[in-house]
Amino acid sequence: METIHIQTESKQYNVFVGEGIRKDIYTFLTNHFPGLTRILIITDETVASLHLEQLLPILESWNPIVFTAPSGEKAKTFEVYYSALSAALENGLDRKSVILAFGGGAVGDLSGFVAASFMRGIPFIQIPTTILAHDSAVGGKVAINHPLGKNMIGAFHQPEAVVYDLEFLKTLPAQEIRSGFAEVIKHALIFDLDFYEWLKTNVNDLDSLTMEQLSECLIKGIKIKNEFVSQDERETGIRAYLNLGHTLGHAIESEMGYGNFTHGESVMIGMIFALKLSKQLLGLSFNLEEFTLWVEQLGYQTKIPSHLSFQKLLKKMKQDKKSVGESIRFVLLEEIGAPILREISDNVLIEQMKSF
Repeated sequence: METIHIQTESKQYNVFVGEGIRKDIYTFLTNHFPGLTRILIITDETVASLHLEQLLPILESWNPIVFTAPSGEKAKTFEVYYSALSAALENGLDRKSVILAFGGGAVGDLSGFVAASFMRGIPFIQIPTTILAHDSAVGGKVAINHPLGKNMIGAFHQPEAVVYDLEFLKTLPAQEIRSGFAEVIKHALIFDLDFYEWLKTNVNDLDSLTMEQLSECLIKGIKIKNEFVSQDERETGIRAYLNLGHTLGHAIESEMGYGNFTHGESVMIGMIFALKLSKQLLGLSFNLEEFTLWVEQLGYQTKIPSHLSFQKLLKKMKQDKKSVGESIRFVLLEEIGAPILREISDNVLIEQMKSF
């Protein structure tokens, strides 16, 4: 088991990564929560059917309550959020209770926001079951979606711990592996040229990733995220660099309809667009054709879906959390490992999307 220490201004906690480590949750709960009253597990339909029976016996002495949300981004609606809060109230959760987020990034976002707002904040623990959640489970950003924008209703609420049992990743379908691995590639691009070169050399087929390779990638990605989160917990500065590819990516995801196009696959298109902008506006020295061929080999789509309106994408990008007023700000790269924020005009973005 690998232990990664996360240090933010408001809290410090550990991310535990390894195969079979779910069995350690009982000891953690016993040691860290004396007088623990109730446990609410928030999961989704897919994870519940695949893995819930492996978690429940570990927690049986607390007789946990289970709230099951729809799978994917459909978990992050006002209606599901309200239902989860109702389950907490109906089952007598109090400030000595703990919420367990058992699932991927959407479940983690929902669970964290429920924990942040129930009784003005109770503890929660992330138990990720996807590759994507190596990014979303760390750092304390929790939220639900609004039809006008992704993750627009939320809070900063750090978990008490992240228990990342890699055995849960063995059931992931190919699309979810791609979605999560886009964030691994992002971490390399914004922080570590050597890691990027290692990925490009060693990862040529996501279906044949070994558990050792995957573990190495996830641990490296979590450590990189911590570099930004530890210095800027509430995204007033450098934490925004973690959003490389997300400005256009979130707009594509929203316009396609949440759940119809995965987060990571949308972000990959956004990253390629941001790299193109970086080359043209900042003179980034980077072989974008080689990168595009590599990620296409990994199964990613690399173009904006042809039926999407550039004007509608532009409108969605103006609602991005990095935007100020009507100005759209993109994370660009001066070089690999050297991100910056740059304001870009509407005309430039429309022209670049057309040529893209």
